[in-house]
Amino acid sequence: MWQVLTAVIIIYTAMLTVRNLVRMVKIQSRISLLEDQRDFFQQRISEDSTLLERLNYDEYLEQYAREKFHMQRPNEYIYILED
Repeated sequence: MWQVLTAVIIIYTAMLTVRNLVRMVKIQSRISLLEDQRDFFQQRISEDSTLLERLNYDEYLEQYAREKFHMQRPNEYIYILED
């Protein structure tokens, strides 16, 4: 009788341990994914902050508007060449 009860307790403990290990692996993979996203967005924030600083200067603002939005001055023609 004691042997059966001990076996049941050992099996139950093993099942809980395996379930917790599986859950831990899933959580670790999720943490890794979130850390990668965090790094991506931190880099993006840094790039955008640099762009905002540069846009404070009129020369760069004009260059940016011309390149990104194909803006032009009055009486000026722009030809767009694509690679």
